[in-house]
Amino acid sequence: MSKPQRDPYPDALRACALLVVVLGHWIATLPRLQDGQLVDTGHLLASWEAAGPLTWLVQVVPLFVFVSAAVSSEGVARRVADGGQWNWWATRALSLARPTVTYLAVLVALAAVSLLSGGRLLGVFNQSLTIHLWFLAMLLTVQALLPWCLRLDARFGLGAVLALVALAAGLDLARAGASSLDDLRRLGALVDARPAGVAWLNMLVVWLLPQQLGIAWKRGRFHGVGVGAGFLALGAAWLALALASGYPVAMVGVALAGNNMLPPTLALVGVMWLQVGAVLLFEPLARRLLAGHAPARAIAVLGALGMPLYLWHKLAELPAAWLGERLGLPIDAGLPGEPGFWAGRAGWIALCLLMVAPVIALVLRFELRRDRDVPAVDDATRVIVGGVALYAALAAALVWGVWPGAAIALPAVLLASWQLRRRSAAARD
Repeated sequence: MSKPQRDPYPDALRACALLVVVLGHWIATLPRLQDGQLVDTGHLLASWEAAGPLTWLVQVVPLFVFVSAAVSSEGVARRVADGGQWNWWATRALSLARPTVTYLAVLVALAAVSLLSGGRLLGVFNQSLTIHLWFLAMLLTVQALLPWCLRLDARFGLGAVLALVALAAGLDLARAGASSLDDLRRLGALVDARPAGVAWLNMLVVWLLPQQLGIAWKRGRFHGVGVGAGFLALGAAWLALALASGYPVAMVGVALAGNNMLPPTLALVGVMWLQVGAVLLFEPLARRLLAGHAPARAIAVLGALGMPLYLWHKLAELPAAWLGERLGLPIDAGLPGEPGFWAGRAGWIALCLLMVAPVIALVLRFELRRDRDVPAVDDATRVIVGGVALYAALAAALVWGVWPGAAIALPAVLLASWQLRRRSAAARD
């Protein structure tokens, strides 16, 4: 029997989402030079207030979670029915832990060289080179709950989505301390002005929303261009009300531009509605464009490059800055509105693209020489130990950056990788 062909549309959406994230990170990074040497990096949102609405386009993590849930739902349902839930999550965790070991090992080596040689650049990018690992922790968490989300969809359908929305709203209301109609009118301002407190639970609740929506989409609970237009209208109205109540415009975790990400707020939910609406609205056109063999091959390549590119793209900023210094390129172009700013942005992105190509080539050459079919364990105890070690490693790298974060995280990820794989396969890796 021939193997069923993969649906190219979700794969294309995931690949495009990762590319948007990568380009968005490079665009947002503003190198700052003094006497021709890099001394700091700024953020585009700190220098250009009008960039806030652009984050509605580049904040595509909800889209990635939505599509990933749709792609994974049938396979996970089969695994759960066969009693293989622990093994499924261990397989997902192991597939992320193994390349993360390589990335952290390189960071530790660079940190050692920098400390011994007195290098400057690694210190400038210390936090930047690990901050994107938050996505791995979030993805592992929501995927661990995917079997329960499947059960919720089977029992409540779209009611499960509405329940998550209500819970997220309740947490924002509790954070704001809203107790009157006037408080509701300025809900966003109150949320933005107060500590997160209990609303940190929205780090889970809000990211479960696109997953629950993705399952419902896969199971045909909503579809069609008309429904897509409805989601777009809902998202537009949702964002208009959110901004009118005082929520920040930017949909990223940057305190200097307000913060709709740490933890996620109701405003970010509006962006989710827009993205789901766009997926449905453009589905017929996209499927026609993807019908040929050439697009399918391109999507397969992008799919294979997606996670390595996400994991390693920030590292490309290090040699890009070094090369920009040596060649005297205008990577520090000042502020938006000043002559040469956008030329400097284009030059910086070109340098990052130039530097990421050999980095990814080396990574892929290394990864392809490893055994890619390392089976995961199905023992609950080992999965829990490996999972805790992996989360601890990601937390250390996020909090402390390359040094000392990566040095602390590396042995923890090695432990996670060892615990999550079957012993019989350990010797082959």
